[in-house]
Amino acid sequence: MLGLRRFDANLSILFTELPLTARPAAAAAAGFTEVELWWPWPEDPEPPEAELAALRDALTAAGTRLVALNFYAGRLPGPDRGALSVPGEESARFRANIGVAAAFAASVGCRALNALYGNRVDGVAPDVQDALALENLAHAARAADRVGAILLIEALNSVESPRYPLTDVASAVEVVEKVDAVTGLGNARLLLDLYHVAMGGADPRDAVDRYAQRAGHVQIADVPGRGAPGTGALDFADLFARLDAAGYDGPVGLEYRAANGPGADDFGRLAAF
Repeated sequence: MLGLRRFDANLSILFTELPLTARPAAAAAAGFTEVELWWPWPEDPEPPEAELAALRDALTAAGTRLVALNFYAGRLPGPDRGALSVPGEESARFRANIGVAAAFAASVGCRALNALYGNRVDGVAPDVQDALALENLAHAARAADRVGAILLIEALNSVESPRYPLTDVASAVEVVEKVDAVTGLGNARLLLDLYHVAMGGADPRDAVDRYAQRAGHVQIADVPGRGAPGTGALDFADLFARLDAAGYDGPVGLEYRAANGPGADDFGRLAAF
């Protein structure tokens, strides 16, 4: 049904009319064997073990493998864009979440952990936030490495996230390189989100050609509207061909809003790829 490409369903933006623990089964029924998630408990970086176990059991029962998971990033969807560069309580919450997220990832075989950088904060110098970010990202990279995972760093777009400092792929890659230099682990990677590239006004074809070899994970949505491939202006056949040419063979995360709910009309478009 979904074609030959490895698509995974983002359960934080798709199937959201269902409770969290019902979404893996819904994804499986739609033909997916792999899924991804933002941090599922946006208000709680350290949820009770019963809630972690319930999600773990739901993934296992559905036969779906979690391929990417966010560290705690504040309120998503909502005003937050991460926590690791935000001094005070939010940074502390990120640090408290590192071990929890890494342990959960290990328990379900997830090998990619995404750390959203966080917005700029009034009254705090950017270099202070950047130093805090690098410290926290190094901790996250080491925790990811201990469970055999990579650390993902993502650029967002300045239209929707004007206070987020990593608004082009080059800036995210620069942070990836800084983290690897500090830890010496080499497990930091780019999360290449083609929706954010296009929304920010850059050419996603150029982004793929330049940076796909640095990518540990790829996410997509069409532009404008953040819909399924084929609902907007992006040429996904060409973009996927470019990903193939660059040697990217990992999953492609569907981080889009289904037009009429998570129905076959949206997912049926994927068979063309």
